[in-house]
This record gives sequence, structure tokens and C-alpha cells, in this order.
Amino acid sequence: MEPITTTEELRSLCESLRKFEYVTVDTEFMRDSTYWPQLCLVQLASPENSDNGAAVDPLAEGIDLSPLFELMQDESVIKVFHAARQDIEIFVHLSGKVPHPVFDTQVAAMVLGYGDQVGYETLVNKVARKSIDKSMRFTDWSRRPLSSKQITYALSDVTHLRVIYEDFHDRLEANGRAAWLFEEMERLTDPSIYSIDPAEAWQRLKTRSNSPKFLAVARALGEWRETEAQRKNLPRNRILRDDTLLDIAARQPMTEADLDKTRGVGRNFGSSKPGLAIIEAIKAALESPQDQWPKPKQRIELPAGIGPTVELLKVLLKLCAEEKGVAQRLVASGDDLQNIAADDNADVPAMHGWRRDLFGQYALRLKHGQLGLKLQNGEVVLVDLNQ
Repeated sequence: MEPITTTEELRSLCESLRKFEYVTVDTEFMRDSTYWPQLCLVQLASPENSDNGAAVDPLAEGIDLSPLFELMQDESVIKVFHAARQDIEIFVHLSGKVPHPVFDTQVAAMVLGYGDQVGYETLVNKVARKSIDKSMRFTDWSRRPLSSKQITYALSDVTHLRVIYEDFHDRLEANGRAAWLFEEMERLTDPSIYSIDPAEAWQRLKTRSNSPKFLAVARALGEWRETEAQRKNLPRNRILRDDTLLDIAARQPMTEADLDKTRGVGRNFGSSKPGLAIIEAIKAALESPQDQWPKPKQRIELPAGIGPTVELLKVLLKLCAEEKGVAQRLVASGDDLQNIAADDNADVPAMHGWRRDLFGQYALRLKHGQLGLKLQNGEVVLVDLNQ
């Protein structure tokens, strides 16, 4: 099958797809040597053409992807992805808008008890009863022309997805968990999680000091690096490695010679354009008002002896998740359990909505001695201690 390479072909395809309740979508991209992912192929299929699907070549000369972006925004068509986060990020970068509405089969699988972050291949085997040829998994999708084998492999990511989606959709409706997934999809399509603010880039660093002075410099260097990476379209570590950035933030060199002493920079780096920009960023950070420096994150001091309570909550979480057939990770994190153990009113997802019904309410009862855990015939069971 030849990929779509013209705007007219794409417009015709998207117009035909907009009459369906849903379309399955996947992308192939490269980002090993770039900051922004390079979109190399888009695969689409509908309930009607799911055996074949269609591939769109976004690298084709002169093609305008506007019809595709309009389809992604059509509220009458559900866009079905597997592990949608990176696909959505690509569409946001290219169009400025988040696809909506979305159904992510990986998240749906967690709701239905397939475990944490189950892979597409596993679902194809278990739900569609098919197997996928893995030989093209590590192909270079930016090279042209694409072979028929490459396109066939790429289309398998959307052709089997129809079977998985329809199975999951029906099961979620039958067991009353469609609202659970809807809540997760609203989070996944929140535009704020795809915004990239260079001024906040330092937050991703694993800082080794809570000194406001150190954090102020790390913030300035993180912002400079992120801006440069975006401008040059290069990976962050191609601009400046994390460990080098943190070393500079700790040493705070103010001269070219001092910067040259940093481990991991090249000879005469201090006098280079990036080196001079780093020195200026350090000076600006240190000269800024101290009340504007980042505040150290306050570590939550957990009450003494809370460890056993957390361990009991872990057992309870596993028990509740297995009983309801839902992935533990979707219900509560380790931090959630610590917060619940320390505070009945902890503002964590596990204490709200369906998660509270499934786990949170029982966690509080366990804390206060109203529920117990015991082994019965080799299995852990809950015991109502109020009876």
C-alpha cells in the first residue's frame, strides 16, 4: 500500500473518517537527535477500513496536515490510541491543540485489570488473538522511500486496535467503569501537561541541594538550556548534560577560566558563545532579588512508626485491586499510601471519586481499627471488626 502524499488525498481520507464514531490512530516518529519529535508517519483506520487502514506521509513535499488536525479536533469522532501520551504531544506541537475526545487502550487495560502499562503486542495477542511481526520495530522512519513491509508493519498498529477498542469499550460499559476511563482521559488531554515553559525546566533536574542560591542558578541554567534546545532543535543533553549543569550550579563560576575547570566541558568552553551565556545566566540569577529565588521543597515529615501502617495499606491496595481487577498503579502510588497513613484528609487521587470507593474508604477503616486483615486458606481477606 502506498502512503498518502498529497493534501487532496489526505482531505478526502479525513472527510471519510469523520462519518465514523471512532478512528484508530498511531504515529511513527524520530527524536534521537532532535528536541522536537519528527513526525514521520501517521496511521489511521476506521471500523470500515480496519483491515487495511491508511498511512499518511507527513514528510511528503507540499503536504498540508490541516485536514488531519481538524479530524483530531472533531468532537464527534473518538480518537483511539495505545499509550497516547507521545502521540498527543506530537499533535500539540504541530497544531497547538490537544486531540479530543481520546480513548487510550493502555489506560483502559489498566482499568480492566491487565496490569501496569501493558504493551500493544500483549493486547493484540490476548484480545485480538493475532501476532505482530517485530522485524520492523527499530526501523528508521525518516528514510524514504518506505518499503511495503514497513508500511504493513506500521498499519498493524491501528488495524488490530479496532478489535481491542470495541472489546474494551463494551466491557467498560458492562462493568460500569466507563466513567473511570473518562476521568483518566480528561487528565490525559489536559493542555497544561503538554505546555513546555523553559522557566520551569529546572524542575525535571535531580537537584542535590535545597540551597535557594543553588536552586536559583539551577533554574537559570535550566531555562537557558531549554531555550537553546528548542531554538536549535537539539536534545537537552546535546546542549549541556544534566550532571554538568548541576556541577556548574553548585560551583557557580563567574569567569571564563573558572567555567573551564568544570568537568564535562570542552577546552576553552568558557570563552565560547554558550560559555559566555552560562556565565551571564549565573550572574543574573545571583543578582536577582533573593525573595524571588526558588523555595526549597518542604519534605513531609511522616509521623514516627508510620512504616507498618504503610505496609498494611500496601497489602490492602493489592487486595482491593486484585478483587476489582484493576491495576494497582492506577489506584494509588507509594506516596499516596504514605500520605493516607499520615493524614485522614490527604488530598491524593486515591481519596477521591471511584478510587475512594474502591480503596480509600477501606484504607481509612483499616487505619482506625474498623477493618482487619487475616490469612484464610492461604489467602489474605478483610475482616469487619465492627461486627
